[in-house]
Amino acid sequence: MSNQDLLQRDLSVLWHPCTQMKDHETLPLIPIKRGKGVYLEDFNGKQYIDAISSWWVNLFGHSHPYINQAITAQLDQLEHVMLAGFSHEPVVTLSERLVALAPDGLDRCFFADNGSCAVEVALKMSFHYWRNCGRNEKTRFVTLDNSYHGETLGALAVGNLSLYRETYGPLLLDTLVAPSPDCFYRPPGVSWEEYSRERFMEMDHLLARHADEVCAVIVEPLVQCAGYMRMYHPVYLSLLREACDRYGVHLIADEIAVGFGRTGTLFACEQAPVSPDFMCLSKGLTGGYMPLSVTLTTEQIYRAFYNDYESMTAFLHSHSYTGNPLGCSAANATLDLFQQQPVLENNVTLAATMMTAAQELNEHPHVAEVRQQGMILAVEMIKDKQRREPYPWQERRGLRVYRYALEQGVLLRPLGNVIYLMPPYVITPEEIGRVIDVAKKGIAIATRD
Repeated sequence: MSNQDLLQRDLSVLWHPCTQMKDHETLPLIPIKRGKGVYLEDFNGKQYIDAISSWWVNLFGHSHPYINQAITAQLDQLEHVMLAGFSHEPVVTLSERLVALAPDGLDRCFFADNGSCAVEVALKMSFHYWRNCGRNEKTRFVTLDNSYHGETLGALAVGNLSLYRETYGPLLLDTLVAPSPDCFYRPPGVSWEEYSRERFMEMDHLLARHADEVCAVIVEPLVQCAGYMRMYHPVYLSLLREACDRYGVHLIADEIAVGFGRTGTLFACEQAPVSPDFMCLSKGLTGGYMPLSVTLTTEQIYRAFYNDYESMTAFLHSHSYTGNPLGCSAANATLDLFQQQPVLENNVTLAATMMTAAQELNEHPHVAEVRQQGMILAVEMIKDKQRREPYPWQERRGLRVYRYALEQGVLLRPLGNVIYLMPPYVITPEEIGRVIDVAKKGIAIATRD
């Protein structure tokens, strides 16, 4: 089979995610036959470095032998059983390990299928908790400007990127929006910490006005990933935790994209350090192998639902594949790799290599900023550097970089005018150098008038 053979079949039956399908009249799909390590290979034998970990999920490379072995062994034992009224060893082991690794106080695990559903669980649990406590007036959620938490309606409602939510506005919850602590717009001479502290004041004022009707505040710790990889200082999380306690609202940490070492620590919340009331995990949870998510919460919240059935306080939420044994086995193997290898320590070196290689882009006349948080590095292209005037989105400058990179055998999928790297942790310094070199040349092409 060739690329073209599969393309013809694909375009006759498939509708691809997050895609204007008409683009594929001029932008060919890339059919992938196999993956190994950081490389993907198409049906014609061309290889691509997966510099974005296939939408941020792949931690230890494609077709990792250890994770393969774990899934294969589980397949011979049990492929699936419902988790209502039943249990199995992989889900119990995974839950024990996650509770041991998570910030203090997160003692209960509720599993679902994907990140959006993990957020839905947290939202519903928070609302339902207050209802079980007799606080029926608490019905609203606070989110940050420029945030993204998923595509299901609840998750979409607590996001604030118009690109994704504007069309569906009439279907969504009415949420309260606080300014983002995103440090991109900080004035010259102002540090990330100073700016994040300043931005928190408006969140504090919002909570002071609305705490009685608010269930929870939801944030992406340190990096607003789909929000153009904008970043902020950990002090914001510390201030927010204190304020949530003071005003009596929950804190939901959406670590779906930033968890499992992406920001330099196993969980981004550790850098504050804070313990949220809910922590949502997915993506890297299974090393990029299987759809699985989990919402961790506290014993106090769990106990508010624990009662005789007649009390009608139970959390009656379910997914057919909740706690799937194959997914849990992949997740346990992923945690094994963190335990067996100095992953976070190695990532410090890799992150430094990324920044060193990209540093000169700070001098580019059409690069506003090169920013980094652990194994996430972002380069923001801009029309006018002095005035911080962005390129019109209709020009799709990032798409020019994407096209060039594919020609050179590198997968870079920009977010608007932001080119970013979020590679698997098994990438080598030489491969990082190659990716950055391709990004530099792609940016040079994309910013030509």
